[in-house]
Amino acid sequence: MAIMDDVSKVLVSEEELKQICKKLGEQISKDYEGKKLLLVSVLKGAVVFMSDLLREITCDCIIDFMAVSSYSGTKTTGVVKFKKDLDINPDGMDIVLVEDILDSGITLKYLKNVLKDRHAASIKVCALLDKPQNRKADITADYVGKVIPDEFVIGYGLDYDEKYRNLPFVGVLSPKVYENK
Repeated sequence: MAIMDDVSKVLVSEEELKQICKKLGEQISKDYEGKKLLLVSVLKGAVVFMSDLLREITCDCIIDFMAVSSYSGTKTTGVVKFKKDLDINPDGMDIVLVEDILDSGITLKYLKNVLKDRHAASIKVCALLDKPQNRKADITADYVGKVIPDEFVIGYGLDYDEKYRNLPFVGVLSPKVYENK
């Protein structure tokens, strides 16, 4: 596979991703049994994670999607732009925002505030990956798959320039791909 040449190392294996989804799915199922759970995937990066996580959740839930962006290439712009809003009214619902990576926190903090203003009963964050050393906003995830070092990661939904989302693992993108661009 030619895209494998751009991966400097595998950070989270396919097997570890399965274990993470199982563990998080069990915890969310326990925490939301008997509640009105709405899982919200933050597109595009979290769609792969959400699909696997959803299959591990055993309580009743519904899903929806939001698309926002605060990145250009490898850097955050600091400005969140809405690209797709919810189709479901979140008023009175218990929401779990499903995100691929909690990095700067700017996007998730913005989304939490938007959903709070729309009268969600509760809002929690489930992040596959957490990069706490890059935090610019005061936010933490309630459910975390794995804390990772400050490296540019791709695969399992995460991209660089819309590429690499289809990798079945989370890998580190070789700097040769994005340096001098």
